[in-house]
Amino acid sequence: MQQRVISVSNGVTRHPLYRMRKPVDFCLNAGEQLAVVGPNGGGKSIFIDIITGKYPLLMNEVAYDFSPAATNLVSDNLRYITFRDSYGDADGSYYYQQRWNSQDMENIPVVGDLLPPCKDEELKGKLYKLFRVEEMLQKPIILLSSGELRKFQLTKTLLSGPRVLIMDNPFIGLDAGTRDLLKSLLDELIRVIGLQVILVLSKSDDIPAFVTHVITVEDMTCGTKIPRQEYEGVKVPASMLSEEKRKAILELPYKDNQYNAENVVRLNKVSIRYGERTILRDLDWTVKCGEKWALSGENGAGKSTLLSLVCADNPQSYACDITLFDRKRGSGESIWEIKKHIGYVSPEMHRAYLKNIPAIDIVASGLHDSIGLYKRPKEEDREVCLFWMDVFGVKKLADRSFLQLSSGEQRLVLLARAFVKDPELLILDEPLHGLDLYNRRLVKDVIETFCRRENKTMIMVTHYKEELPECITNSLYLVRYK
Repeated sequence: MQQRVISVSNGVTRHPLYRMRKPVDFCLNAGEQLAVVGPNGGGKSIFIDIITGKYPLLMNEVAYDFSPAATNLVSDNLRYITFRDSYGDADGSYYYQQRWNSQDMENIPVVGDLLPPCKDEELKGKLYKLFRVEEMLQKPIILLSSGELRKFQLTKTLLSGPRVLIMDNPFIGLDAGTRDLLKSLLDELIRVIGLQVILVLSKSDDIPAFVTHVITVEDMTCGTKIPRQEYEGVKVPASMLSEEKRKAILELPYKDNQYNAENVVRLNKVSIRYGERTILRDLDWTVKCGEKWALSGENGAGKSTLLSLVCADNPQSYACDITLFDRKRGSGESIWEIKKHIGYVSPEMHRAYLKNIPAIDIVASGLHDSIGLYKRPKEEDREVCLFWMDVFGVKKLADRSFLQLSSGEQRLVLLARAFVKDPELLILDEPLHGLDLYNRRLVKDVIETFCRRENKTMIMVTHYKEELPECITNSLYLVRYK
């Protein structure tokens, strides 16, 4: 009889808030590598929480058989990385912009202090080479880019030698070269040490070759595990945005206080350093009104740092020669006046926005450029917020707590926040992080439609070329300094 490594029979959680629509019946056999796919909000995370034992079950508890491991303890054999863009060991005191404030680095541990010892020097060497860990060892954890943070979390977890490794969207946020190398490394670990992998994938067209089985979780229901070759994938329509909503976006009234600037962004010989580390060096860059830029580069090349300068979230921006909307920074206009004309979403913002407040309040905070809104929006503001939540398909979640939403639903809410004030400059840093194929198509449709409006300028960061909308006119590739 085949070894059942993880098995659940007629699984129903005791707590009604964390129940699937139907009881969970699931088995992971020895040697199987699994991909868990499904739409945003479909129940993938709850399913994983059930099979990892996070939620007690009414009748039959989850059964584990990790033999021939020395112990059968879940804590010794199973690791689950959620990649919720958190700093892992942070205590919740992280705030938006902290990454850019070097004076707030006191008592922040460096990467080397947080990595566990490893007896397998060969594995350690491969991980360090793959993820360029040596270059990060003395770097404060708070300074890691979104991609570097994922590399750190993967290294930390794999060094602990798990029997079963569960990873939630492990490839998003990683540059193309690192994605390919990670897939190769996992394939090797599966063959050499018998590691079993469960991947939770929103981007279900990115299933690695080593996966043997696929299970679909949607509508809070766990489907049947099937061989990978039988999985047909998801067929996404050519467009997900209705003609009615497309027309409504194009016909939105324009604001009276719009900037009509020739140069929306201009950087003159901008350099950024943290201690001995150079992020940007003598960068000249001009973004003209109406241009749509694709900003790319390896993890840690400085993409998010560059955007933090444009948005004035980085204190070093005030020492740089930066002009926004033809107004030189420091010439008298407050940054809050400038921010009124910028819509922004990023992994840093998502990380800082773990607020237990209604989703519509998160969207409304975009009207005031605040992180968190602690008063109900005015009725006229509420209508604008609901319009954009409807555009992004999350209107029904307006009064749901932000923390109760799936990571993908949270990202859609933050996108609505970026668009809510009809900004002249749209800055989208990895906007499709964690979105399923339908929502990726929807967001691309919204971006392309919005960019057809007059005097709209956009800067977009992504590691997937296929995520770029057709409206892109220019590109900038940042090189990572050693």
